[in-house]
Amino acid sequence: AAVWVILLLLIVGLAGFGANSFGGNVRSIGKVGDRDISIDRYAREMNQELSRLSQQFGTPLTFAQAQMFGIDRSVLQRIVSTVALENEAEELGISVGDARVRDELLSSGAFAGVGGTFDREGYRFALERAGLSESEYEESLRYDMSRSLLQDAVSGAAAMPAPFIETLLLYGEETRDITWAALAPEDLETPVSDPTEGELRSYWEANPDDFMLPETRDITYAWLTPEMITGSIEGDDAALQALYDERSEEFNLPERRLVERLTFAQEADAQAALDAIAAGDKTFEDLVAERSLTLADVDLGDVARDELGAAGDAVFALDAPGLAGPVETDLGYALFRMNGVLPAQETTFEEAREGLLVEYRTDAARRAIGDRIDAVDDLLAGGATLEDLAAETDMELGQIAWTEGATDGIAAFTEFRQAALDAEAGDFPEVLETSDGAIFAIRINEVTAPMVEPFEAARDKVEAEWRRVRTLAALTDQAAGVADLLASAPQDGEVPPATEAPADEAPEAEDTAAEDDSSPETPADAPDAMAFNTETGLGRDGFVPDVPTDFVDMVFGMEPDEVQVIQGVTAVYVVRLDAVTPPDLSDPEMAAQTTAIQAQLGQVLGQDILNAYAAAVQTRAGIALNQAALNAVNAQFSQ
Repeated sequence: AAVWVILLLLIVGLAGFGANSFGGNVRSIGKVGDRDISIDRYAREMNQELSRLSQQFGTPLTFAQAQMFGIDRSVLQRIVSTVALENEAEELGISVGDARVRDELLSSGAFAGVGGTFDREGYRFALERAGLSESEYEESLRYDMSRSLLQDAVSGAAAMPAPFIETLLLYGEETRDITWAALAPEDLETPVSDPTEGELRSYWEANPDDFMLPETRDITYAWLTPEMITGSIEGDDAALQALYDERSEEFNLPERRLVERLTFAQEADAQAALDAIAAGDKTFEDLVAERSLTLADVDLGDVARDELGAAGDAVFALDAPGLAGPVETDLGYALFRMNGVLPAQETTFEEAREGLLVEYRTDAARRAIGDRIDAVDDLLAGGATLEDLAAETDMELGQIAWTEGATDGIAAFTEFRQAALDAEAGDFPEVLETSDGAIFAIRINEVTAPMVEPFEAARDKVEAEWRRVRTLAALTDQAAGVADLLASAPQDGEVPPATEAPADEAPEAEDTAAEDDSSPETPADAPDAMAFNTETGLGRDGFVPDVPTDFVDMVFGMEPDEVQVIQGVTAVYVVRLDAVTPPDLSDPEMAAQTTAIQAQLGQVLGQDILNAYAAAVQTRAGIALNQAALNAVNAQFSQ
């Protein structure tokens, strides 16, 4: 029934937007098979889409904007697909009888009267406002119900097989237990020795891609920004006062309230809700949830008294957070919850003057710069160089070795970066403007292609990279011993320290200790015992801190009891896979998840089957569009 309610509301909302609006006797924009696509139908659905998108964007969407996004074509394609299914249903002899149509009408809340039952006069009045006769509406209802029967027959039986769902869950919900340790540069038993110049140069020659310099553009520029000339602009108190008066609402804010609003169709319903809150039976949050809304849906933000209309006095009568209402509003009877008081704010002219002066000078500087563009253009047209501009105008000269992506100095301007990319050596400079009122002109002196940075200039970077690579290699070699230790350690016990003496040497150590009352101290330079970490129940989307980004993926590529050494950027990681735990599909929560996934994928599969069927039906039935009629409808939307 909800579908027909929405359909009726659309029809009522478009009352008068029918074929007569387009002139002539054309009532169709085309046909699929033997079924016409009426002008009214296209207009209704196009208007519905415009309204939906306008609400989504928070601003009215024009038809021209909708055309830019292809919305008109999307709506037309959707209608063509629907009409094709209606034509197919008619061809197959699928239809519903008068009794089914009658039952649908009687059960539709769109035509319910005060008593909640079907209101014949209300039904007739609604159709008259929409410009439809009862027979036209009931016929469209019959076609919609027949098409729904066909759609359900095509897509309703689609279901993903249980083994497929189980496979997905076994893969996606599987967890793993691991033991792992990290070896950082400071854990090296033997630090990497210092490189020779020959080793560094050889590394630089073998890895040129690591030391590439990007394309560099040597650019001379002349520019003028508002900040360069604001200091020379005097403040005008009369102008500042006028600016203050013009924006008095900004400097003198009225008292405001943080307000939420929950509307009801009937005053009695609103009062009953208020009574339930007062009795402690329900909270405001409970009432919001009962309407399938969230607090964000009912939040009005901070509002002034006059923004609340008829509810302003009731809400602003509250001195502390509380409820007001029921109050009759344009949306029905509403309860208002006031959550906070924002006191009025008054800023005097003297307090605002400094900020206004900065704004006034900046605006004046922008206008002054704008007035100078033609003069600068004339100088450049007369053969002036950028150096001449700096000498004869307020523009300042500069130079930059710019690489794509750099945003220092003048390169902070998007317009400069684009101009720097577009210009070529030898181009004549031209005046360009930025979004904040600056102007500039550039000259490309030289473009240096990408190249390997000379060894002498890159030496520090070469040495840093050489040390990183050698350190990583040494850590990987050292990690092999840790991996052997981890592989032999029991999973249910502590991993022995990497420096622990072999078992066959332990008795000798004990004898030595027995002979001497004082146990020997551990040498100061002995490495600490390796610290091992454990992770249990690690999922495919799990997170382990301070490890490479592909660490979890690599763990899920391992076999039980396997030990791997994983290289990072500056450290290596030794990891052992202790256990693989599949999900318990008999668990009630997992069973519910299985049902939900099966239903969701079944709907996706059903929709795919329906789309393929509709496409085949369209091809078989044939589509003929009246482009002239379609253009006429679109022209009406554009007015």
